[in-house]
Amino acid sequence: MSINSKPPQTGAVESLLRHDRTIVLFSVCLILLGASWYTIAGVGMEMSAIQMTRMAGPIGEPMSMGAAPHWSATYWVLIFLMWWVMMIAMMTPSAAPTVLLYVAIKRMGSEKDQVALLGLVFLSGYLIAWAAFSALATGAQWGLEHIGLSDGPMMTIRSKTFAGFVLVAAGVYQLSSLKTACLRHCQSPAQFLAKHHRSGATGALRTGTLHGLYCLGCCWALMALLFVGGIMNLLWIVGIALYVALEKLLPRAQWVAPATGIVLIAFGVWLISAPIFSAS
Repeated sequence: MSINSKPPQTGAVESLLRHDRTIVLFSVCLILLGASWYTIAGVGMEMSAIQMTRMAGPIGEPMSMGAAPHWSATYWVLIFLMWWVMMIAMMTPSAAPTVLLYVAIKRMGSEKDQVALLGLVFLSGYLIAWAAFSALATGAQWGLEHIGLSDGPMMTIRSKTFAGFVLVAAGVYQLSSLKTACLRHCQSPAQFLAKHHRSGATGALRTGTLHGLYCLGCCWALMALLFVGGIMNLLWIVGIALYVALEKLLPRAQWVAPATGIVLIAFGVWLISAPIFSAS
């Protein structure tokens, strides 16, 4: 070979795949932005989340907006998508560090040529777990409306007493051992990935789904609080999302969950007892 000969040029696709971390991070940001826009715009709903937030009343006292919507098959799908996209917008930021760590680990292994693909499959598994939660939340919303405990148009609990019980239940779960166990996995992504790592796309999907299930076990009670403040109330959506991120990412934050549990229980007891004291 001649000294002056040049090495073969790397193809555009191969060059792009070398930037796997950038690809995954860009995809995460794109998903987050898209989900946030969908949630705020209230796609398919009668009102946007901004309008719903402006019209939100006190807890347990939603503004009257007329007849409840008819739960047709189309409406079921719209409500499911509303929940799922909202979960994506709320949970993707706190999952991003684990996704990027997964990509970094894969970059050093034998599957480095498929890092970007495996990272996105891992993220897909995580979001599938929250799709399962969204299906259950859709059913819960229908059930609450069916028995008259939720206002359909405003998508929030219409009883202070019941809202108080939801707050107490969420607070008790914050103090539970199951919450602690699931939170420990979410706070230690390196340990989680070391224990549950599997090779290939199927392994990436399995690991991502399992991480999503641990995250679901950690946060489902907090997400139930959306029924209290309003499912499309941006103040509650952003507040819960920020809290979840702090709970997972804040160093030495073991005290945060129990402290929050005590506050939720106290607030819930106050809501339950307020009508009793006002009537006396």
